[in-house]
Amino acid sequence: MRRKCNVMISQTAQIVRRLVSVLIIVSIVGCAAQPAQGPLKSTSKSHSSADQAAVVALQQVGVPYRYGGSTPNGFDCSGLIYYSYSRAGKNVPRTTGSLWSGIQPVAKSQMQVGDIMFFRIEGKMAHVGMYIGDNQFVHAPSSGKVVTVGSLRSDFYRKAFIRAGRPN
Repeated sequence: MRRKCNVMISQTAQIVRRLVSVLIIVSIVGCAAQPAQGPLKSTSKSHSSADQAAVVALQQVGVPYRYGGSTPNGFDCSGLIYYSYSRAGKNVPRTTGSLWSGIQPVAKSQMQVGDIMFFRIEGKMAHVGMYIGDNQFVHAPSSGKVVTVGSLRSDFYRKAFIRAGRPN
């Protein structure tokens, strides 16, 4: 069990390092590509907020699950998404159902860091996570557990996955 925890921590650290690198590159490229006059295009900003939200979500790994929670004292699945995007400066709906109807659907093959993933649990759409790349996502799974990184390669989540979406 200890080895499994160490492997998970190591994998999470690698993901965080990769996302931080992406943010630094996006910042540098964004600064270099910005014309002398005028702001960055809104699409660049939305990708930036998605990257930032993913970093915030990853920083919550280890925080306990709490039904209705949307703070670092405890998160439910949609509370983690809401908190992470709020910290990144973007408003998204608070509940799983509102997220489902309030975001633009994205094909699984087109998912990007920060996209919101929806899962069917016990026959109904009932869980969300945030895509962090390489078929992995961060989520607050259920009572008695903590915010963690999951994989779409696992049988459970591969079968439970319904769709992804991107905040407008």
